[in-house]
Amino acid sequence: MHHPTFVTPDLTTFCRLDELGLQAVGQMLEPDRAVLECRVVEDDPWCRKCGAEGVPRDTVTRPLAHEPFGHRPTTLLVRVRRYRCTHCRRTWRQDTSKAAAPREKISRGGIGWALTAIVVDHLTVSRAAAGLGVSWHTANTAILAEGRRRLIDDPARFDGVTTIGVDEHVWRHTRFGEKYVTVIIDLTPARNKTGPARLLDMVEGRSKQVFKQWLAARPAEWSSRIEVVAMDGFSGFKTAAAEELPDAVPVMDPFHVVRLAGDALDRTRQRVQQDTLGHRGHAGDPLYGVRRTLHTGASFLTENQTARLDAVFAAEEHVEVEATWGIYQRIVAAYREPDKNKAKEMMRAVIDSVSNGVPAMLVEVRRLGRTLKQRAADILAFFDRPGTSNGRLEHLRGSALGFRNLTHYIARSLLEAGGFRPLLHSHSR
Repeated sequence: MHHPTFVTPDLTTFCRLDELGLQAVGQMLEPDRAVLECRVVEDDPWCRKCGAEGVPRDTVTRPLAHEPFGHRPTTLLVRVRRYRCTHCRRTWRQDTSKAAAPREKISRGGIGWALTAIVVDHLTVSRAAAGLGVSWHTANTAILAEGRRRLIDDPARFDGVTTIGVDEHVWRHTRFGEKYVTVIIDLTPARNKTGPARLLDMVEGRSKQVFKQWLAARPAEWSSRIEVVAMDGFSGFKTAAAEELPDAVPVMDPFHVVRLAGDALDRTRQRVQQDTLGHRGHAGDPLYGVRRTLHTGASFLTENQTARLDAVFAAEEHVEVEATWGIYQRIVAAYREPDKNKAKEMMRAVIDSVSNGVPAMLVEVRRLGRTLKQRAADILAFFDRPGTSNGRLEHLRGSALGFRNLTHYIARSLLEAGGFRPLLHSHSR
């Protein structure tokens, strides 16, 4: 059995300064920060213009924010030697590019720590900036630039993708309307049960052309490997996928199918409420009081909830709500059925029942039936390919808050949405 061997404490190694080409030569500890005095390990005496050897002239200091230790911001005070060429009289400084990019205020180690904090630990930029001891703007600019270089611009993140999902998302609400982005998700890990789905890309706008252009920009070899495209009910996404990925199977996302049925249930409840009481739902109105309970799966209803629904459905004027609720519950039950062959037949029966012979008074169910019949093949395809659901993209909702710049929103969402952890850990600082 091998035992770890202790060596003499080394501040350079402990703070990982050796990875930056630096050596610690001093320290100053204060209650709210730590300053490490460093020098550049490699000499740089050769003139970049004529190649002659220079002589040391003096030193200058370059402060760099570094990864914090013990919740105390750490600053590297790098002593940089300046040289003068004895031949052409040119002056230059030691190369510190290993420690930090030119004109950057944060070391490469500090930026790596901040990027990990955002992607893995889900810290906000404000918390990362506080840890580094820099302003929000400085931290945000550095994180986005490094994230794009190491993660977003890495073509390897598209490797192994066989199942994708596409959806629209509101990234900002304004008084002039909502601003949308088209979201593309890699569902391959979820389908193969190897991990969660991950965000692949986000594109400004929502239209057939937006998705079509994104697909057209992908290499032909990548496109040929796509087997399934999960989407919502928007026909533009389906048309774009059919034109650019003719061999891929379109699947309508279960979440959107259930939402279509839920919307039909809500509209029926609102219409009946207006017809019977002459106003929108108020506290104390029977239908208004069960508006949330109506969306609860039948198998999860408590005794009190069941009793409240029975009381509402007992009223003859609520029969249309009860009928629509029954359709909604059948769709939910089909998706919750573990036997996918049985579930597929259950869904097929629901589609058939709402596509023909629906009473004229059930206008919402008739509208739902037309949609389900039109997309029946896409809806039923899910049961042959489980794991191809986009989900609700709830992880993007918090990211949208406070962003006025779409570029920053997209970059931050790509970083925060996970899925880049393997890429992040595969890069050395």
